[in-house]
Amino acid sequence: MTRLSGAEAEPSFAYDGYATLGRIGLIYIASSVVMDAEMAAMAAPGLAVHTTRLRLPKVTLEGIDAMMTAPELEQSARLVGSAPIDVLCFGGTSASFVYGTAYDKALIARMEGWVPGPKVTTASTASLAALAAVKAGPVALATPYVDAIHQRAINFLGSNGHPVLAHGNLGIDEDHALAEVPLEKVYDLVCSVDHPDATAIFISCTNFRSVGVIAALETALGKPVISAVQASFWHCLEITGIHGARPGYGRLFDNRLAP
Repeated sequence: MTRLSGAEAEPSFAYDGYATLGRIGLIYIASSVVMDAEMAAMAAPGLAVHTTRLRLPKVTLEGIDAMMTAPELEQSARLVGSAPIDVLCFGGTSASFVYGTAYDKALIARMEGWVPGPKVTTASTASLAALAAVKAGPVALATPYVDAIHQRAINFLGSNGHPVLAHGNLGIDEDHALAEVPLEKVYDLVCSVDHPDATAIFISCTNFRSVGVIAALETALGKPVISAVQASFWHCLEITGIHGARPGYGRLFDNRLAP
């Protein structure tokens, strides 16, 4: 066999997205489009996000109940868990906080039973961990939810040591409409809920665009801004020890940036 020489001896390959850093398994709402896209934006080369889907009839308490009691929840977990993932994340904020902290912890326990091996988290658990990481106390809250779900978010944060000093919501109950809110409106909503005594601002909902404005908001407001999507991605890195984030998505990632 003839050996090639010079430039021909070392062909140049294009980056193919293969997971040399790690793999995140994500259970996400079937009609939603924001979370997996934002995770991909934040992921450094070598970190892969693999998504499985779960149907949400409507962004209401009744719709969330139907989704969380359907057999598809277990099926979705087992499907993505059949891949060699490092961490499994349930990517629904309201669905994991709506009945409080005990329910969220029980959901993690169920997922660990269905998919033994990987680390497991939820958007709500990750959000609390992120708020703790930035040493947040009282917060301000911005959501796109209808009033009933928005109030559950206030209750969840308050019961976990983060009283909500100011808040605002958009009253959206249709999943596609959540994702269609432009970043400019998200930015304005967050600025409008800021409070001088809030130690951080939390943006809830994993089908609500957020990560593109976090750095700009932290510059403008001078305090940490945590979103459910950003927190979920960060917590997946944190509990696996992976340094796999790109810069530019908030101070939360200071210790998780890729080398």
